[in-house]
Amino acid sequence: MVERRSTRWGKEAARHGRMVATMARTGVIRPYGPRTLLRLGQRLHHWGIGFAGGMGALAERDPDGLAIVDEIGELTWREVDERSTRLAHGLRDLGVGEGDSVAVLVRNSRYFVDVSIALSKLGADILYLNTAFSATQLGEVCEREQPQAIVYDEEFGGLVDKSGVQVQRVVAWRDGDQDSAATGEEAAYVERLVEQGATTLPDPPAHTSRPVILTSGTTGTPKGAPRDEAGLDGAVALLSRIPLRTGGTTHIAAPLFHTWGWAHLNLAMLLGSTLVLRRRFDPTDFVATLREHRCDAAIVIPVMMQRVMKLDAADRDGDWSFLRVVAASGSALPGDLAADWMDAFGDNLYNTYGSTEVAWATIAQPRDMRDAPGTAGKPPANTVVRIYDEQGEPVEQGGSGRIFVGNSMLFGGYTGDTEETKDVIDGLMSSGDVGRFDEQGRLFVEGRDDDMIVSGGENVFPQEVEDCLARHEAVAEAAAIGIDDDDYGMRLRAFVVKDGEVDEETLKAHVKDNLARYKVPREVVFLDQLPRNSTGKVLKKDLREHDAESGKPGESAVS
Repeated sequence: MVERRSTRWGKEAARHGRMVATMARTGVIRPYGPRTLLRLGQRLHHWGIGFAGGMGALAERDPDGLAIVDEIGELTWREVDERSTRLAHGLRDLGVGEGDSVAVLVRNSRYFVDVSIALSKLGADILYLNTAFSATQLGEVCEREQPQAIVYDEEFGGLVDKSGVQVQRVVAWRDGDQDSAATGEEAAYVERLVEQGATTLPDPPAHTSRPVILTSGTTGTPKGAPRDEAGLDGAVALLSRIPLRTGGTTHIAAPLFHTWGWAHLNLAMLLGSTLVLRRRFDPTDFVATLREHRCDAAIVIPVMMQRVMKLDAADRDGDWSFLRVVAASGSALPGDLAADWMDAFGDNLYNTYGSTEVAWATIAQPRDMRDAPGTAGKPPANTVVRIYDEQGEPVEQGGSGRIFVGNSMLFGGYTGDTEETKDVIDGLMSSGDVGRFDEQGRLFVEGRDDDMIVSGGENVFPQEVEDCLARHEAVAEAAAIGIDDDDYGMRLRAFVVKDGEVDEETLKAHVKDNLARYKVPREVVFLDQLPRNSTGKVLKKDLREHDAESGKPGESAVS
């Protein structure tokens, strides 16, 4: 017993040692004057390290520092703190109380931050909704999660109407003049609540605000995965492999409602980074925004990188030495995208692999992707990743199997009435993917464990074929799904978006030249674009419903 307790203490000491070292290296731990330290201590003591305490601490230590830059203008940390306090009082007057749930359907702007901090100050739970939802999905999720109110951008008003959600409504971004929200019009608007709200901090709630991040919903109705409001372990994990530092300027282009964007909102709170936000992604505007604000970090999803790389070289050329970190996550990097990006923008790409349920499992640094193209990288600090076979036994190094992850960020179960859970072995949670480790300890993700098909007695993962097709010079992007085959049991059907002149037989020959014969798609369907959700993941359920003879282009929610 003494030995076991000593081992546990040793591990805890090592974990805390890594945390302190990382915080010092990034500049989070640094000297402050006694008055500032006192104010910081009081804020964090009363409000914790979530949005209310963390953002409040920034208002104490750097009140005039630039906090947010969006299409409306600029806000300092003091202004962010004051706006969220006023909004918290306004929401309380509308009936939102401690322990209530509030749905948030807001694009990347100051309003996403305003609402998140205000609800944290009230001790209300935050249900982040996907801005690409259909009315049916919105209605189903809200029926399951039972929010007491919904805050949404004005453009989603018709969607909320069609969804049948009958709760208190508050409009965030307005499509017209933002200041017109205070004209006395009979509606609840964030700007009106901010203008009319009290300036005194509310009493700290007993209930800690619980953010709920929804899964991608590529195979059905998205499920709710609750997260801790904030956690230093998660920050240390990212910062141990991604060289972000305090006082930088970060353009979060990835959706803030998704795990990846939300994680970097939390990191910016810890690092005191200036947040540059744009409501919609446009590749030309993205490049211009980075240059205009001299952003040293950009947070993206891979499809955004693909769209940037389609710009003319002249639009991408120039000195990019100021851009130190491009952090990507959300889906696999297809084909040679990683190498092409680094050739154009420098070796600043850091690719993170994980999921809503397990957070981040591995991070590939530029050297990893140069030396081992296609790798998902290595586990960050305080993270364990292992490979198990179908019987739950560990797989030897180099062998393929199911990926399991252990860290302090694992979710505790889905919200609502669902009893669905993720598989757990030895305290590690399944990521839902299959992969292997190479001799250097780098993870390679081979595909979703439920995407694998058996063709002629051989296991085939669509991702390998997708990557092969994406490497063809006339292919912009590709996806593949399994279909029934009389001879082989199952074969792949590929869907391709062209980037030049190419035909089906040429692409089949390309796969045959690079992969085993049984991996050649039975057919190749050409589309104008692949159907994607707002985080860039291909909606394969839509592809399965696609009529291969219709040629109907897919729909993309990424904007």
